[in-house]
Amino acid sequence: MRHSTLRQLEVFETIARLGSFTRAAEELFLTQPTVSMQIKKLTDAVGLTLFEQVGKKMYLTDAGRELHQTCRDIFERLAQFEMVASDMKGLKAGKLRLAVVTTAKYFAPRLLGMFCQQYPGVEVSLKVSNRERVLERLADNQDDLYILGQPPEEVDAVAQAFLENPLVVLAPVNHPLANKKRIPLKRIAEEPFLSREPGSGTRIATERIFSEQGLKLKIRMELGSNEAIKQAIIGGLGISVLSRHTLALDAPMGQLAVLDVQGFPIDRQWYYAYPSGKQLSIVAQAFLSYLQQAPQFLVEVSCNTRPSDTELPGFVEAPTSERMEP
Repeated sequence: MRHSTLRQLEVFETIARLGSFTRAAEELFLTQPTVSMQIKKLTDAVGLTLFEQVGKKMYLTDAGRELHQTCRDIFERLAQFEMVASDMKGLKAGKLRLAVVTTAKYFAPRLLGMFCQQYPGVEVSLKVSNRERVLERLADNQDDLYILGQPPEEVDAVAQAFLENPLVVLAPVNHPLANKKRIPLKRIAEEPFLSREPGSGTRIATERIFSEQGLKLKIRMELGSNEAIKQAIIGGLGISVLSRHTLALDAPMGQLAVLDVQGFPIDRQWYYAYPSGKQLSIVAQAFLSYLQQAPQFLVEVSCNTRPSDTELPGFVEAPTSERMEP
């Protein structure tokens, strides 16, 4: 192993992460024969087989898994040293790896953009996925920080709220309930409901508030993205509950109504999280400080999601001409 090079370890780590020699070659801008040669040299140095192929799929052997973890540790320590060295020079440089649940994609890029303006030497990797996958990444410590809609109780982690995340009931603008006030939950439970997939934080919070009243939603369809749900609402397939943040940027103009429902909006928070005991990099610490200082961006987002604000593009507030009592 002493004669193995960092380049060989980098090639191996990339193959192990992507599960493909071809994709690793593309990511590293190398030819596939070069990648194969580097792995052959590394395998000879280790003296054990690192990969095995079953059918068309490639798997790590026991030795490969141990080496993969070692590679991750080595590259993590090197990255930390580069950040420390930059910090000693009076610079903030390095890489920030952030994983967020899908709804957070509506504000995370703007949030990161403002952070990178302050620290232009920082390179950002942003992964967007559903809650289940983000929790898997958190448990496996694949990233620096994670943003979720509720604390990760399934994983031993540090979590802190940093931004409001109100959930609202959405319907087509021409829906009969769009003209009502103080709509009872029981009435909403009678409507066909469009839901996110099981395990979604939005779905968990929504089902909880209905179950507390002894009510059950009439789920007509499960959809894996907020955009699909908004289009289904516009198409008249049902109503739904989504984060108000999903309306701030790109919903079709004037085609969605926020219903005035008793118990809504559901007051929730956005949380950042990281594994308990994790030593945060200098860049990750800088990003947390940035969040905790409540930059103007967060103030604006919080203000723009208040129920009284009718200026947001992509939706209209339900008219107030009629009143519905329980």
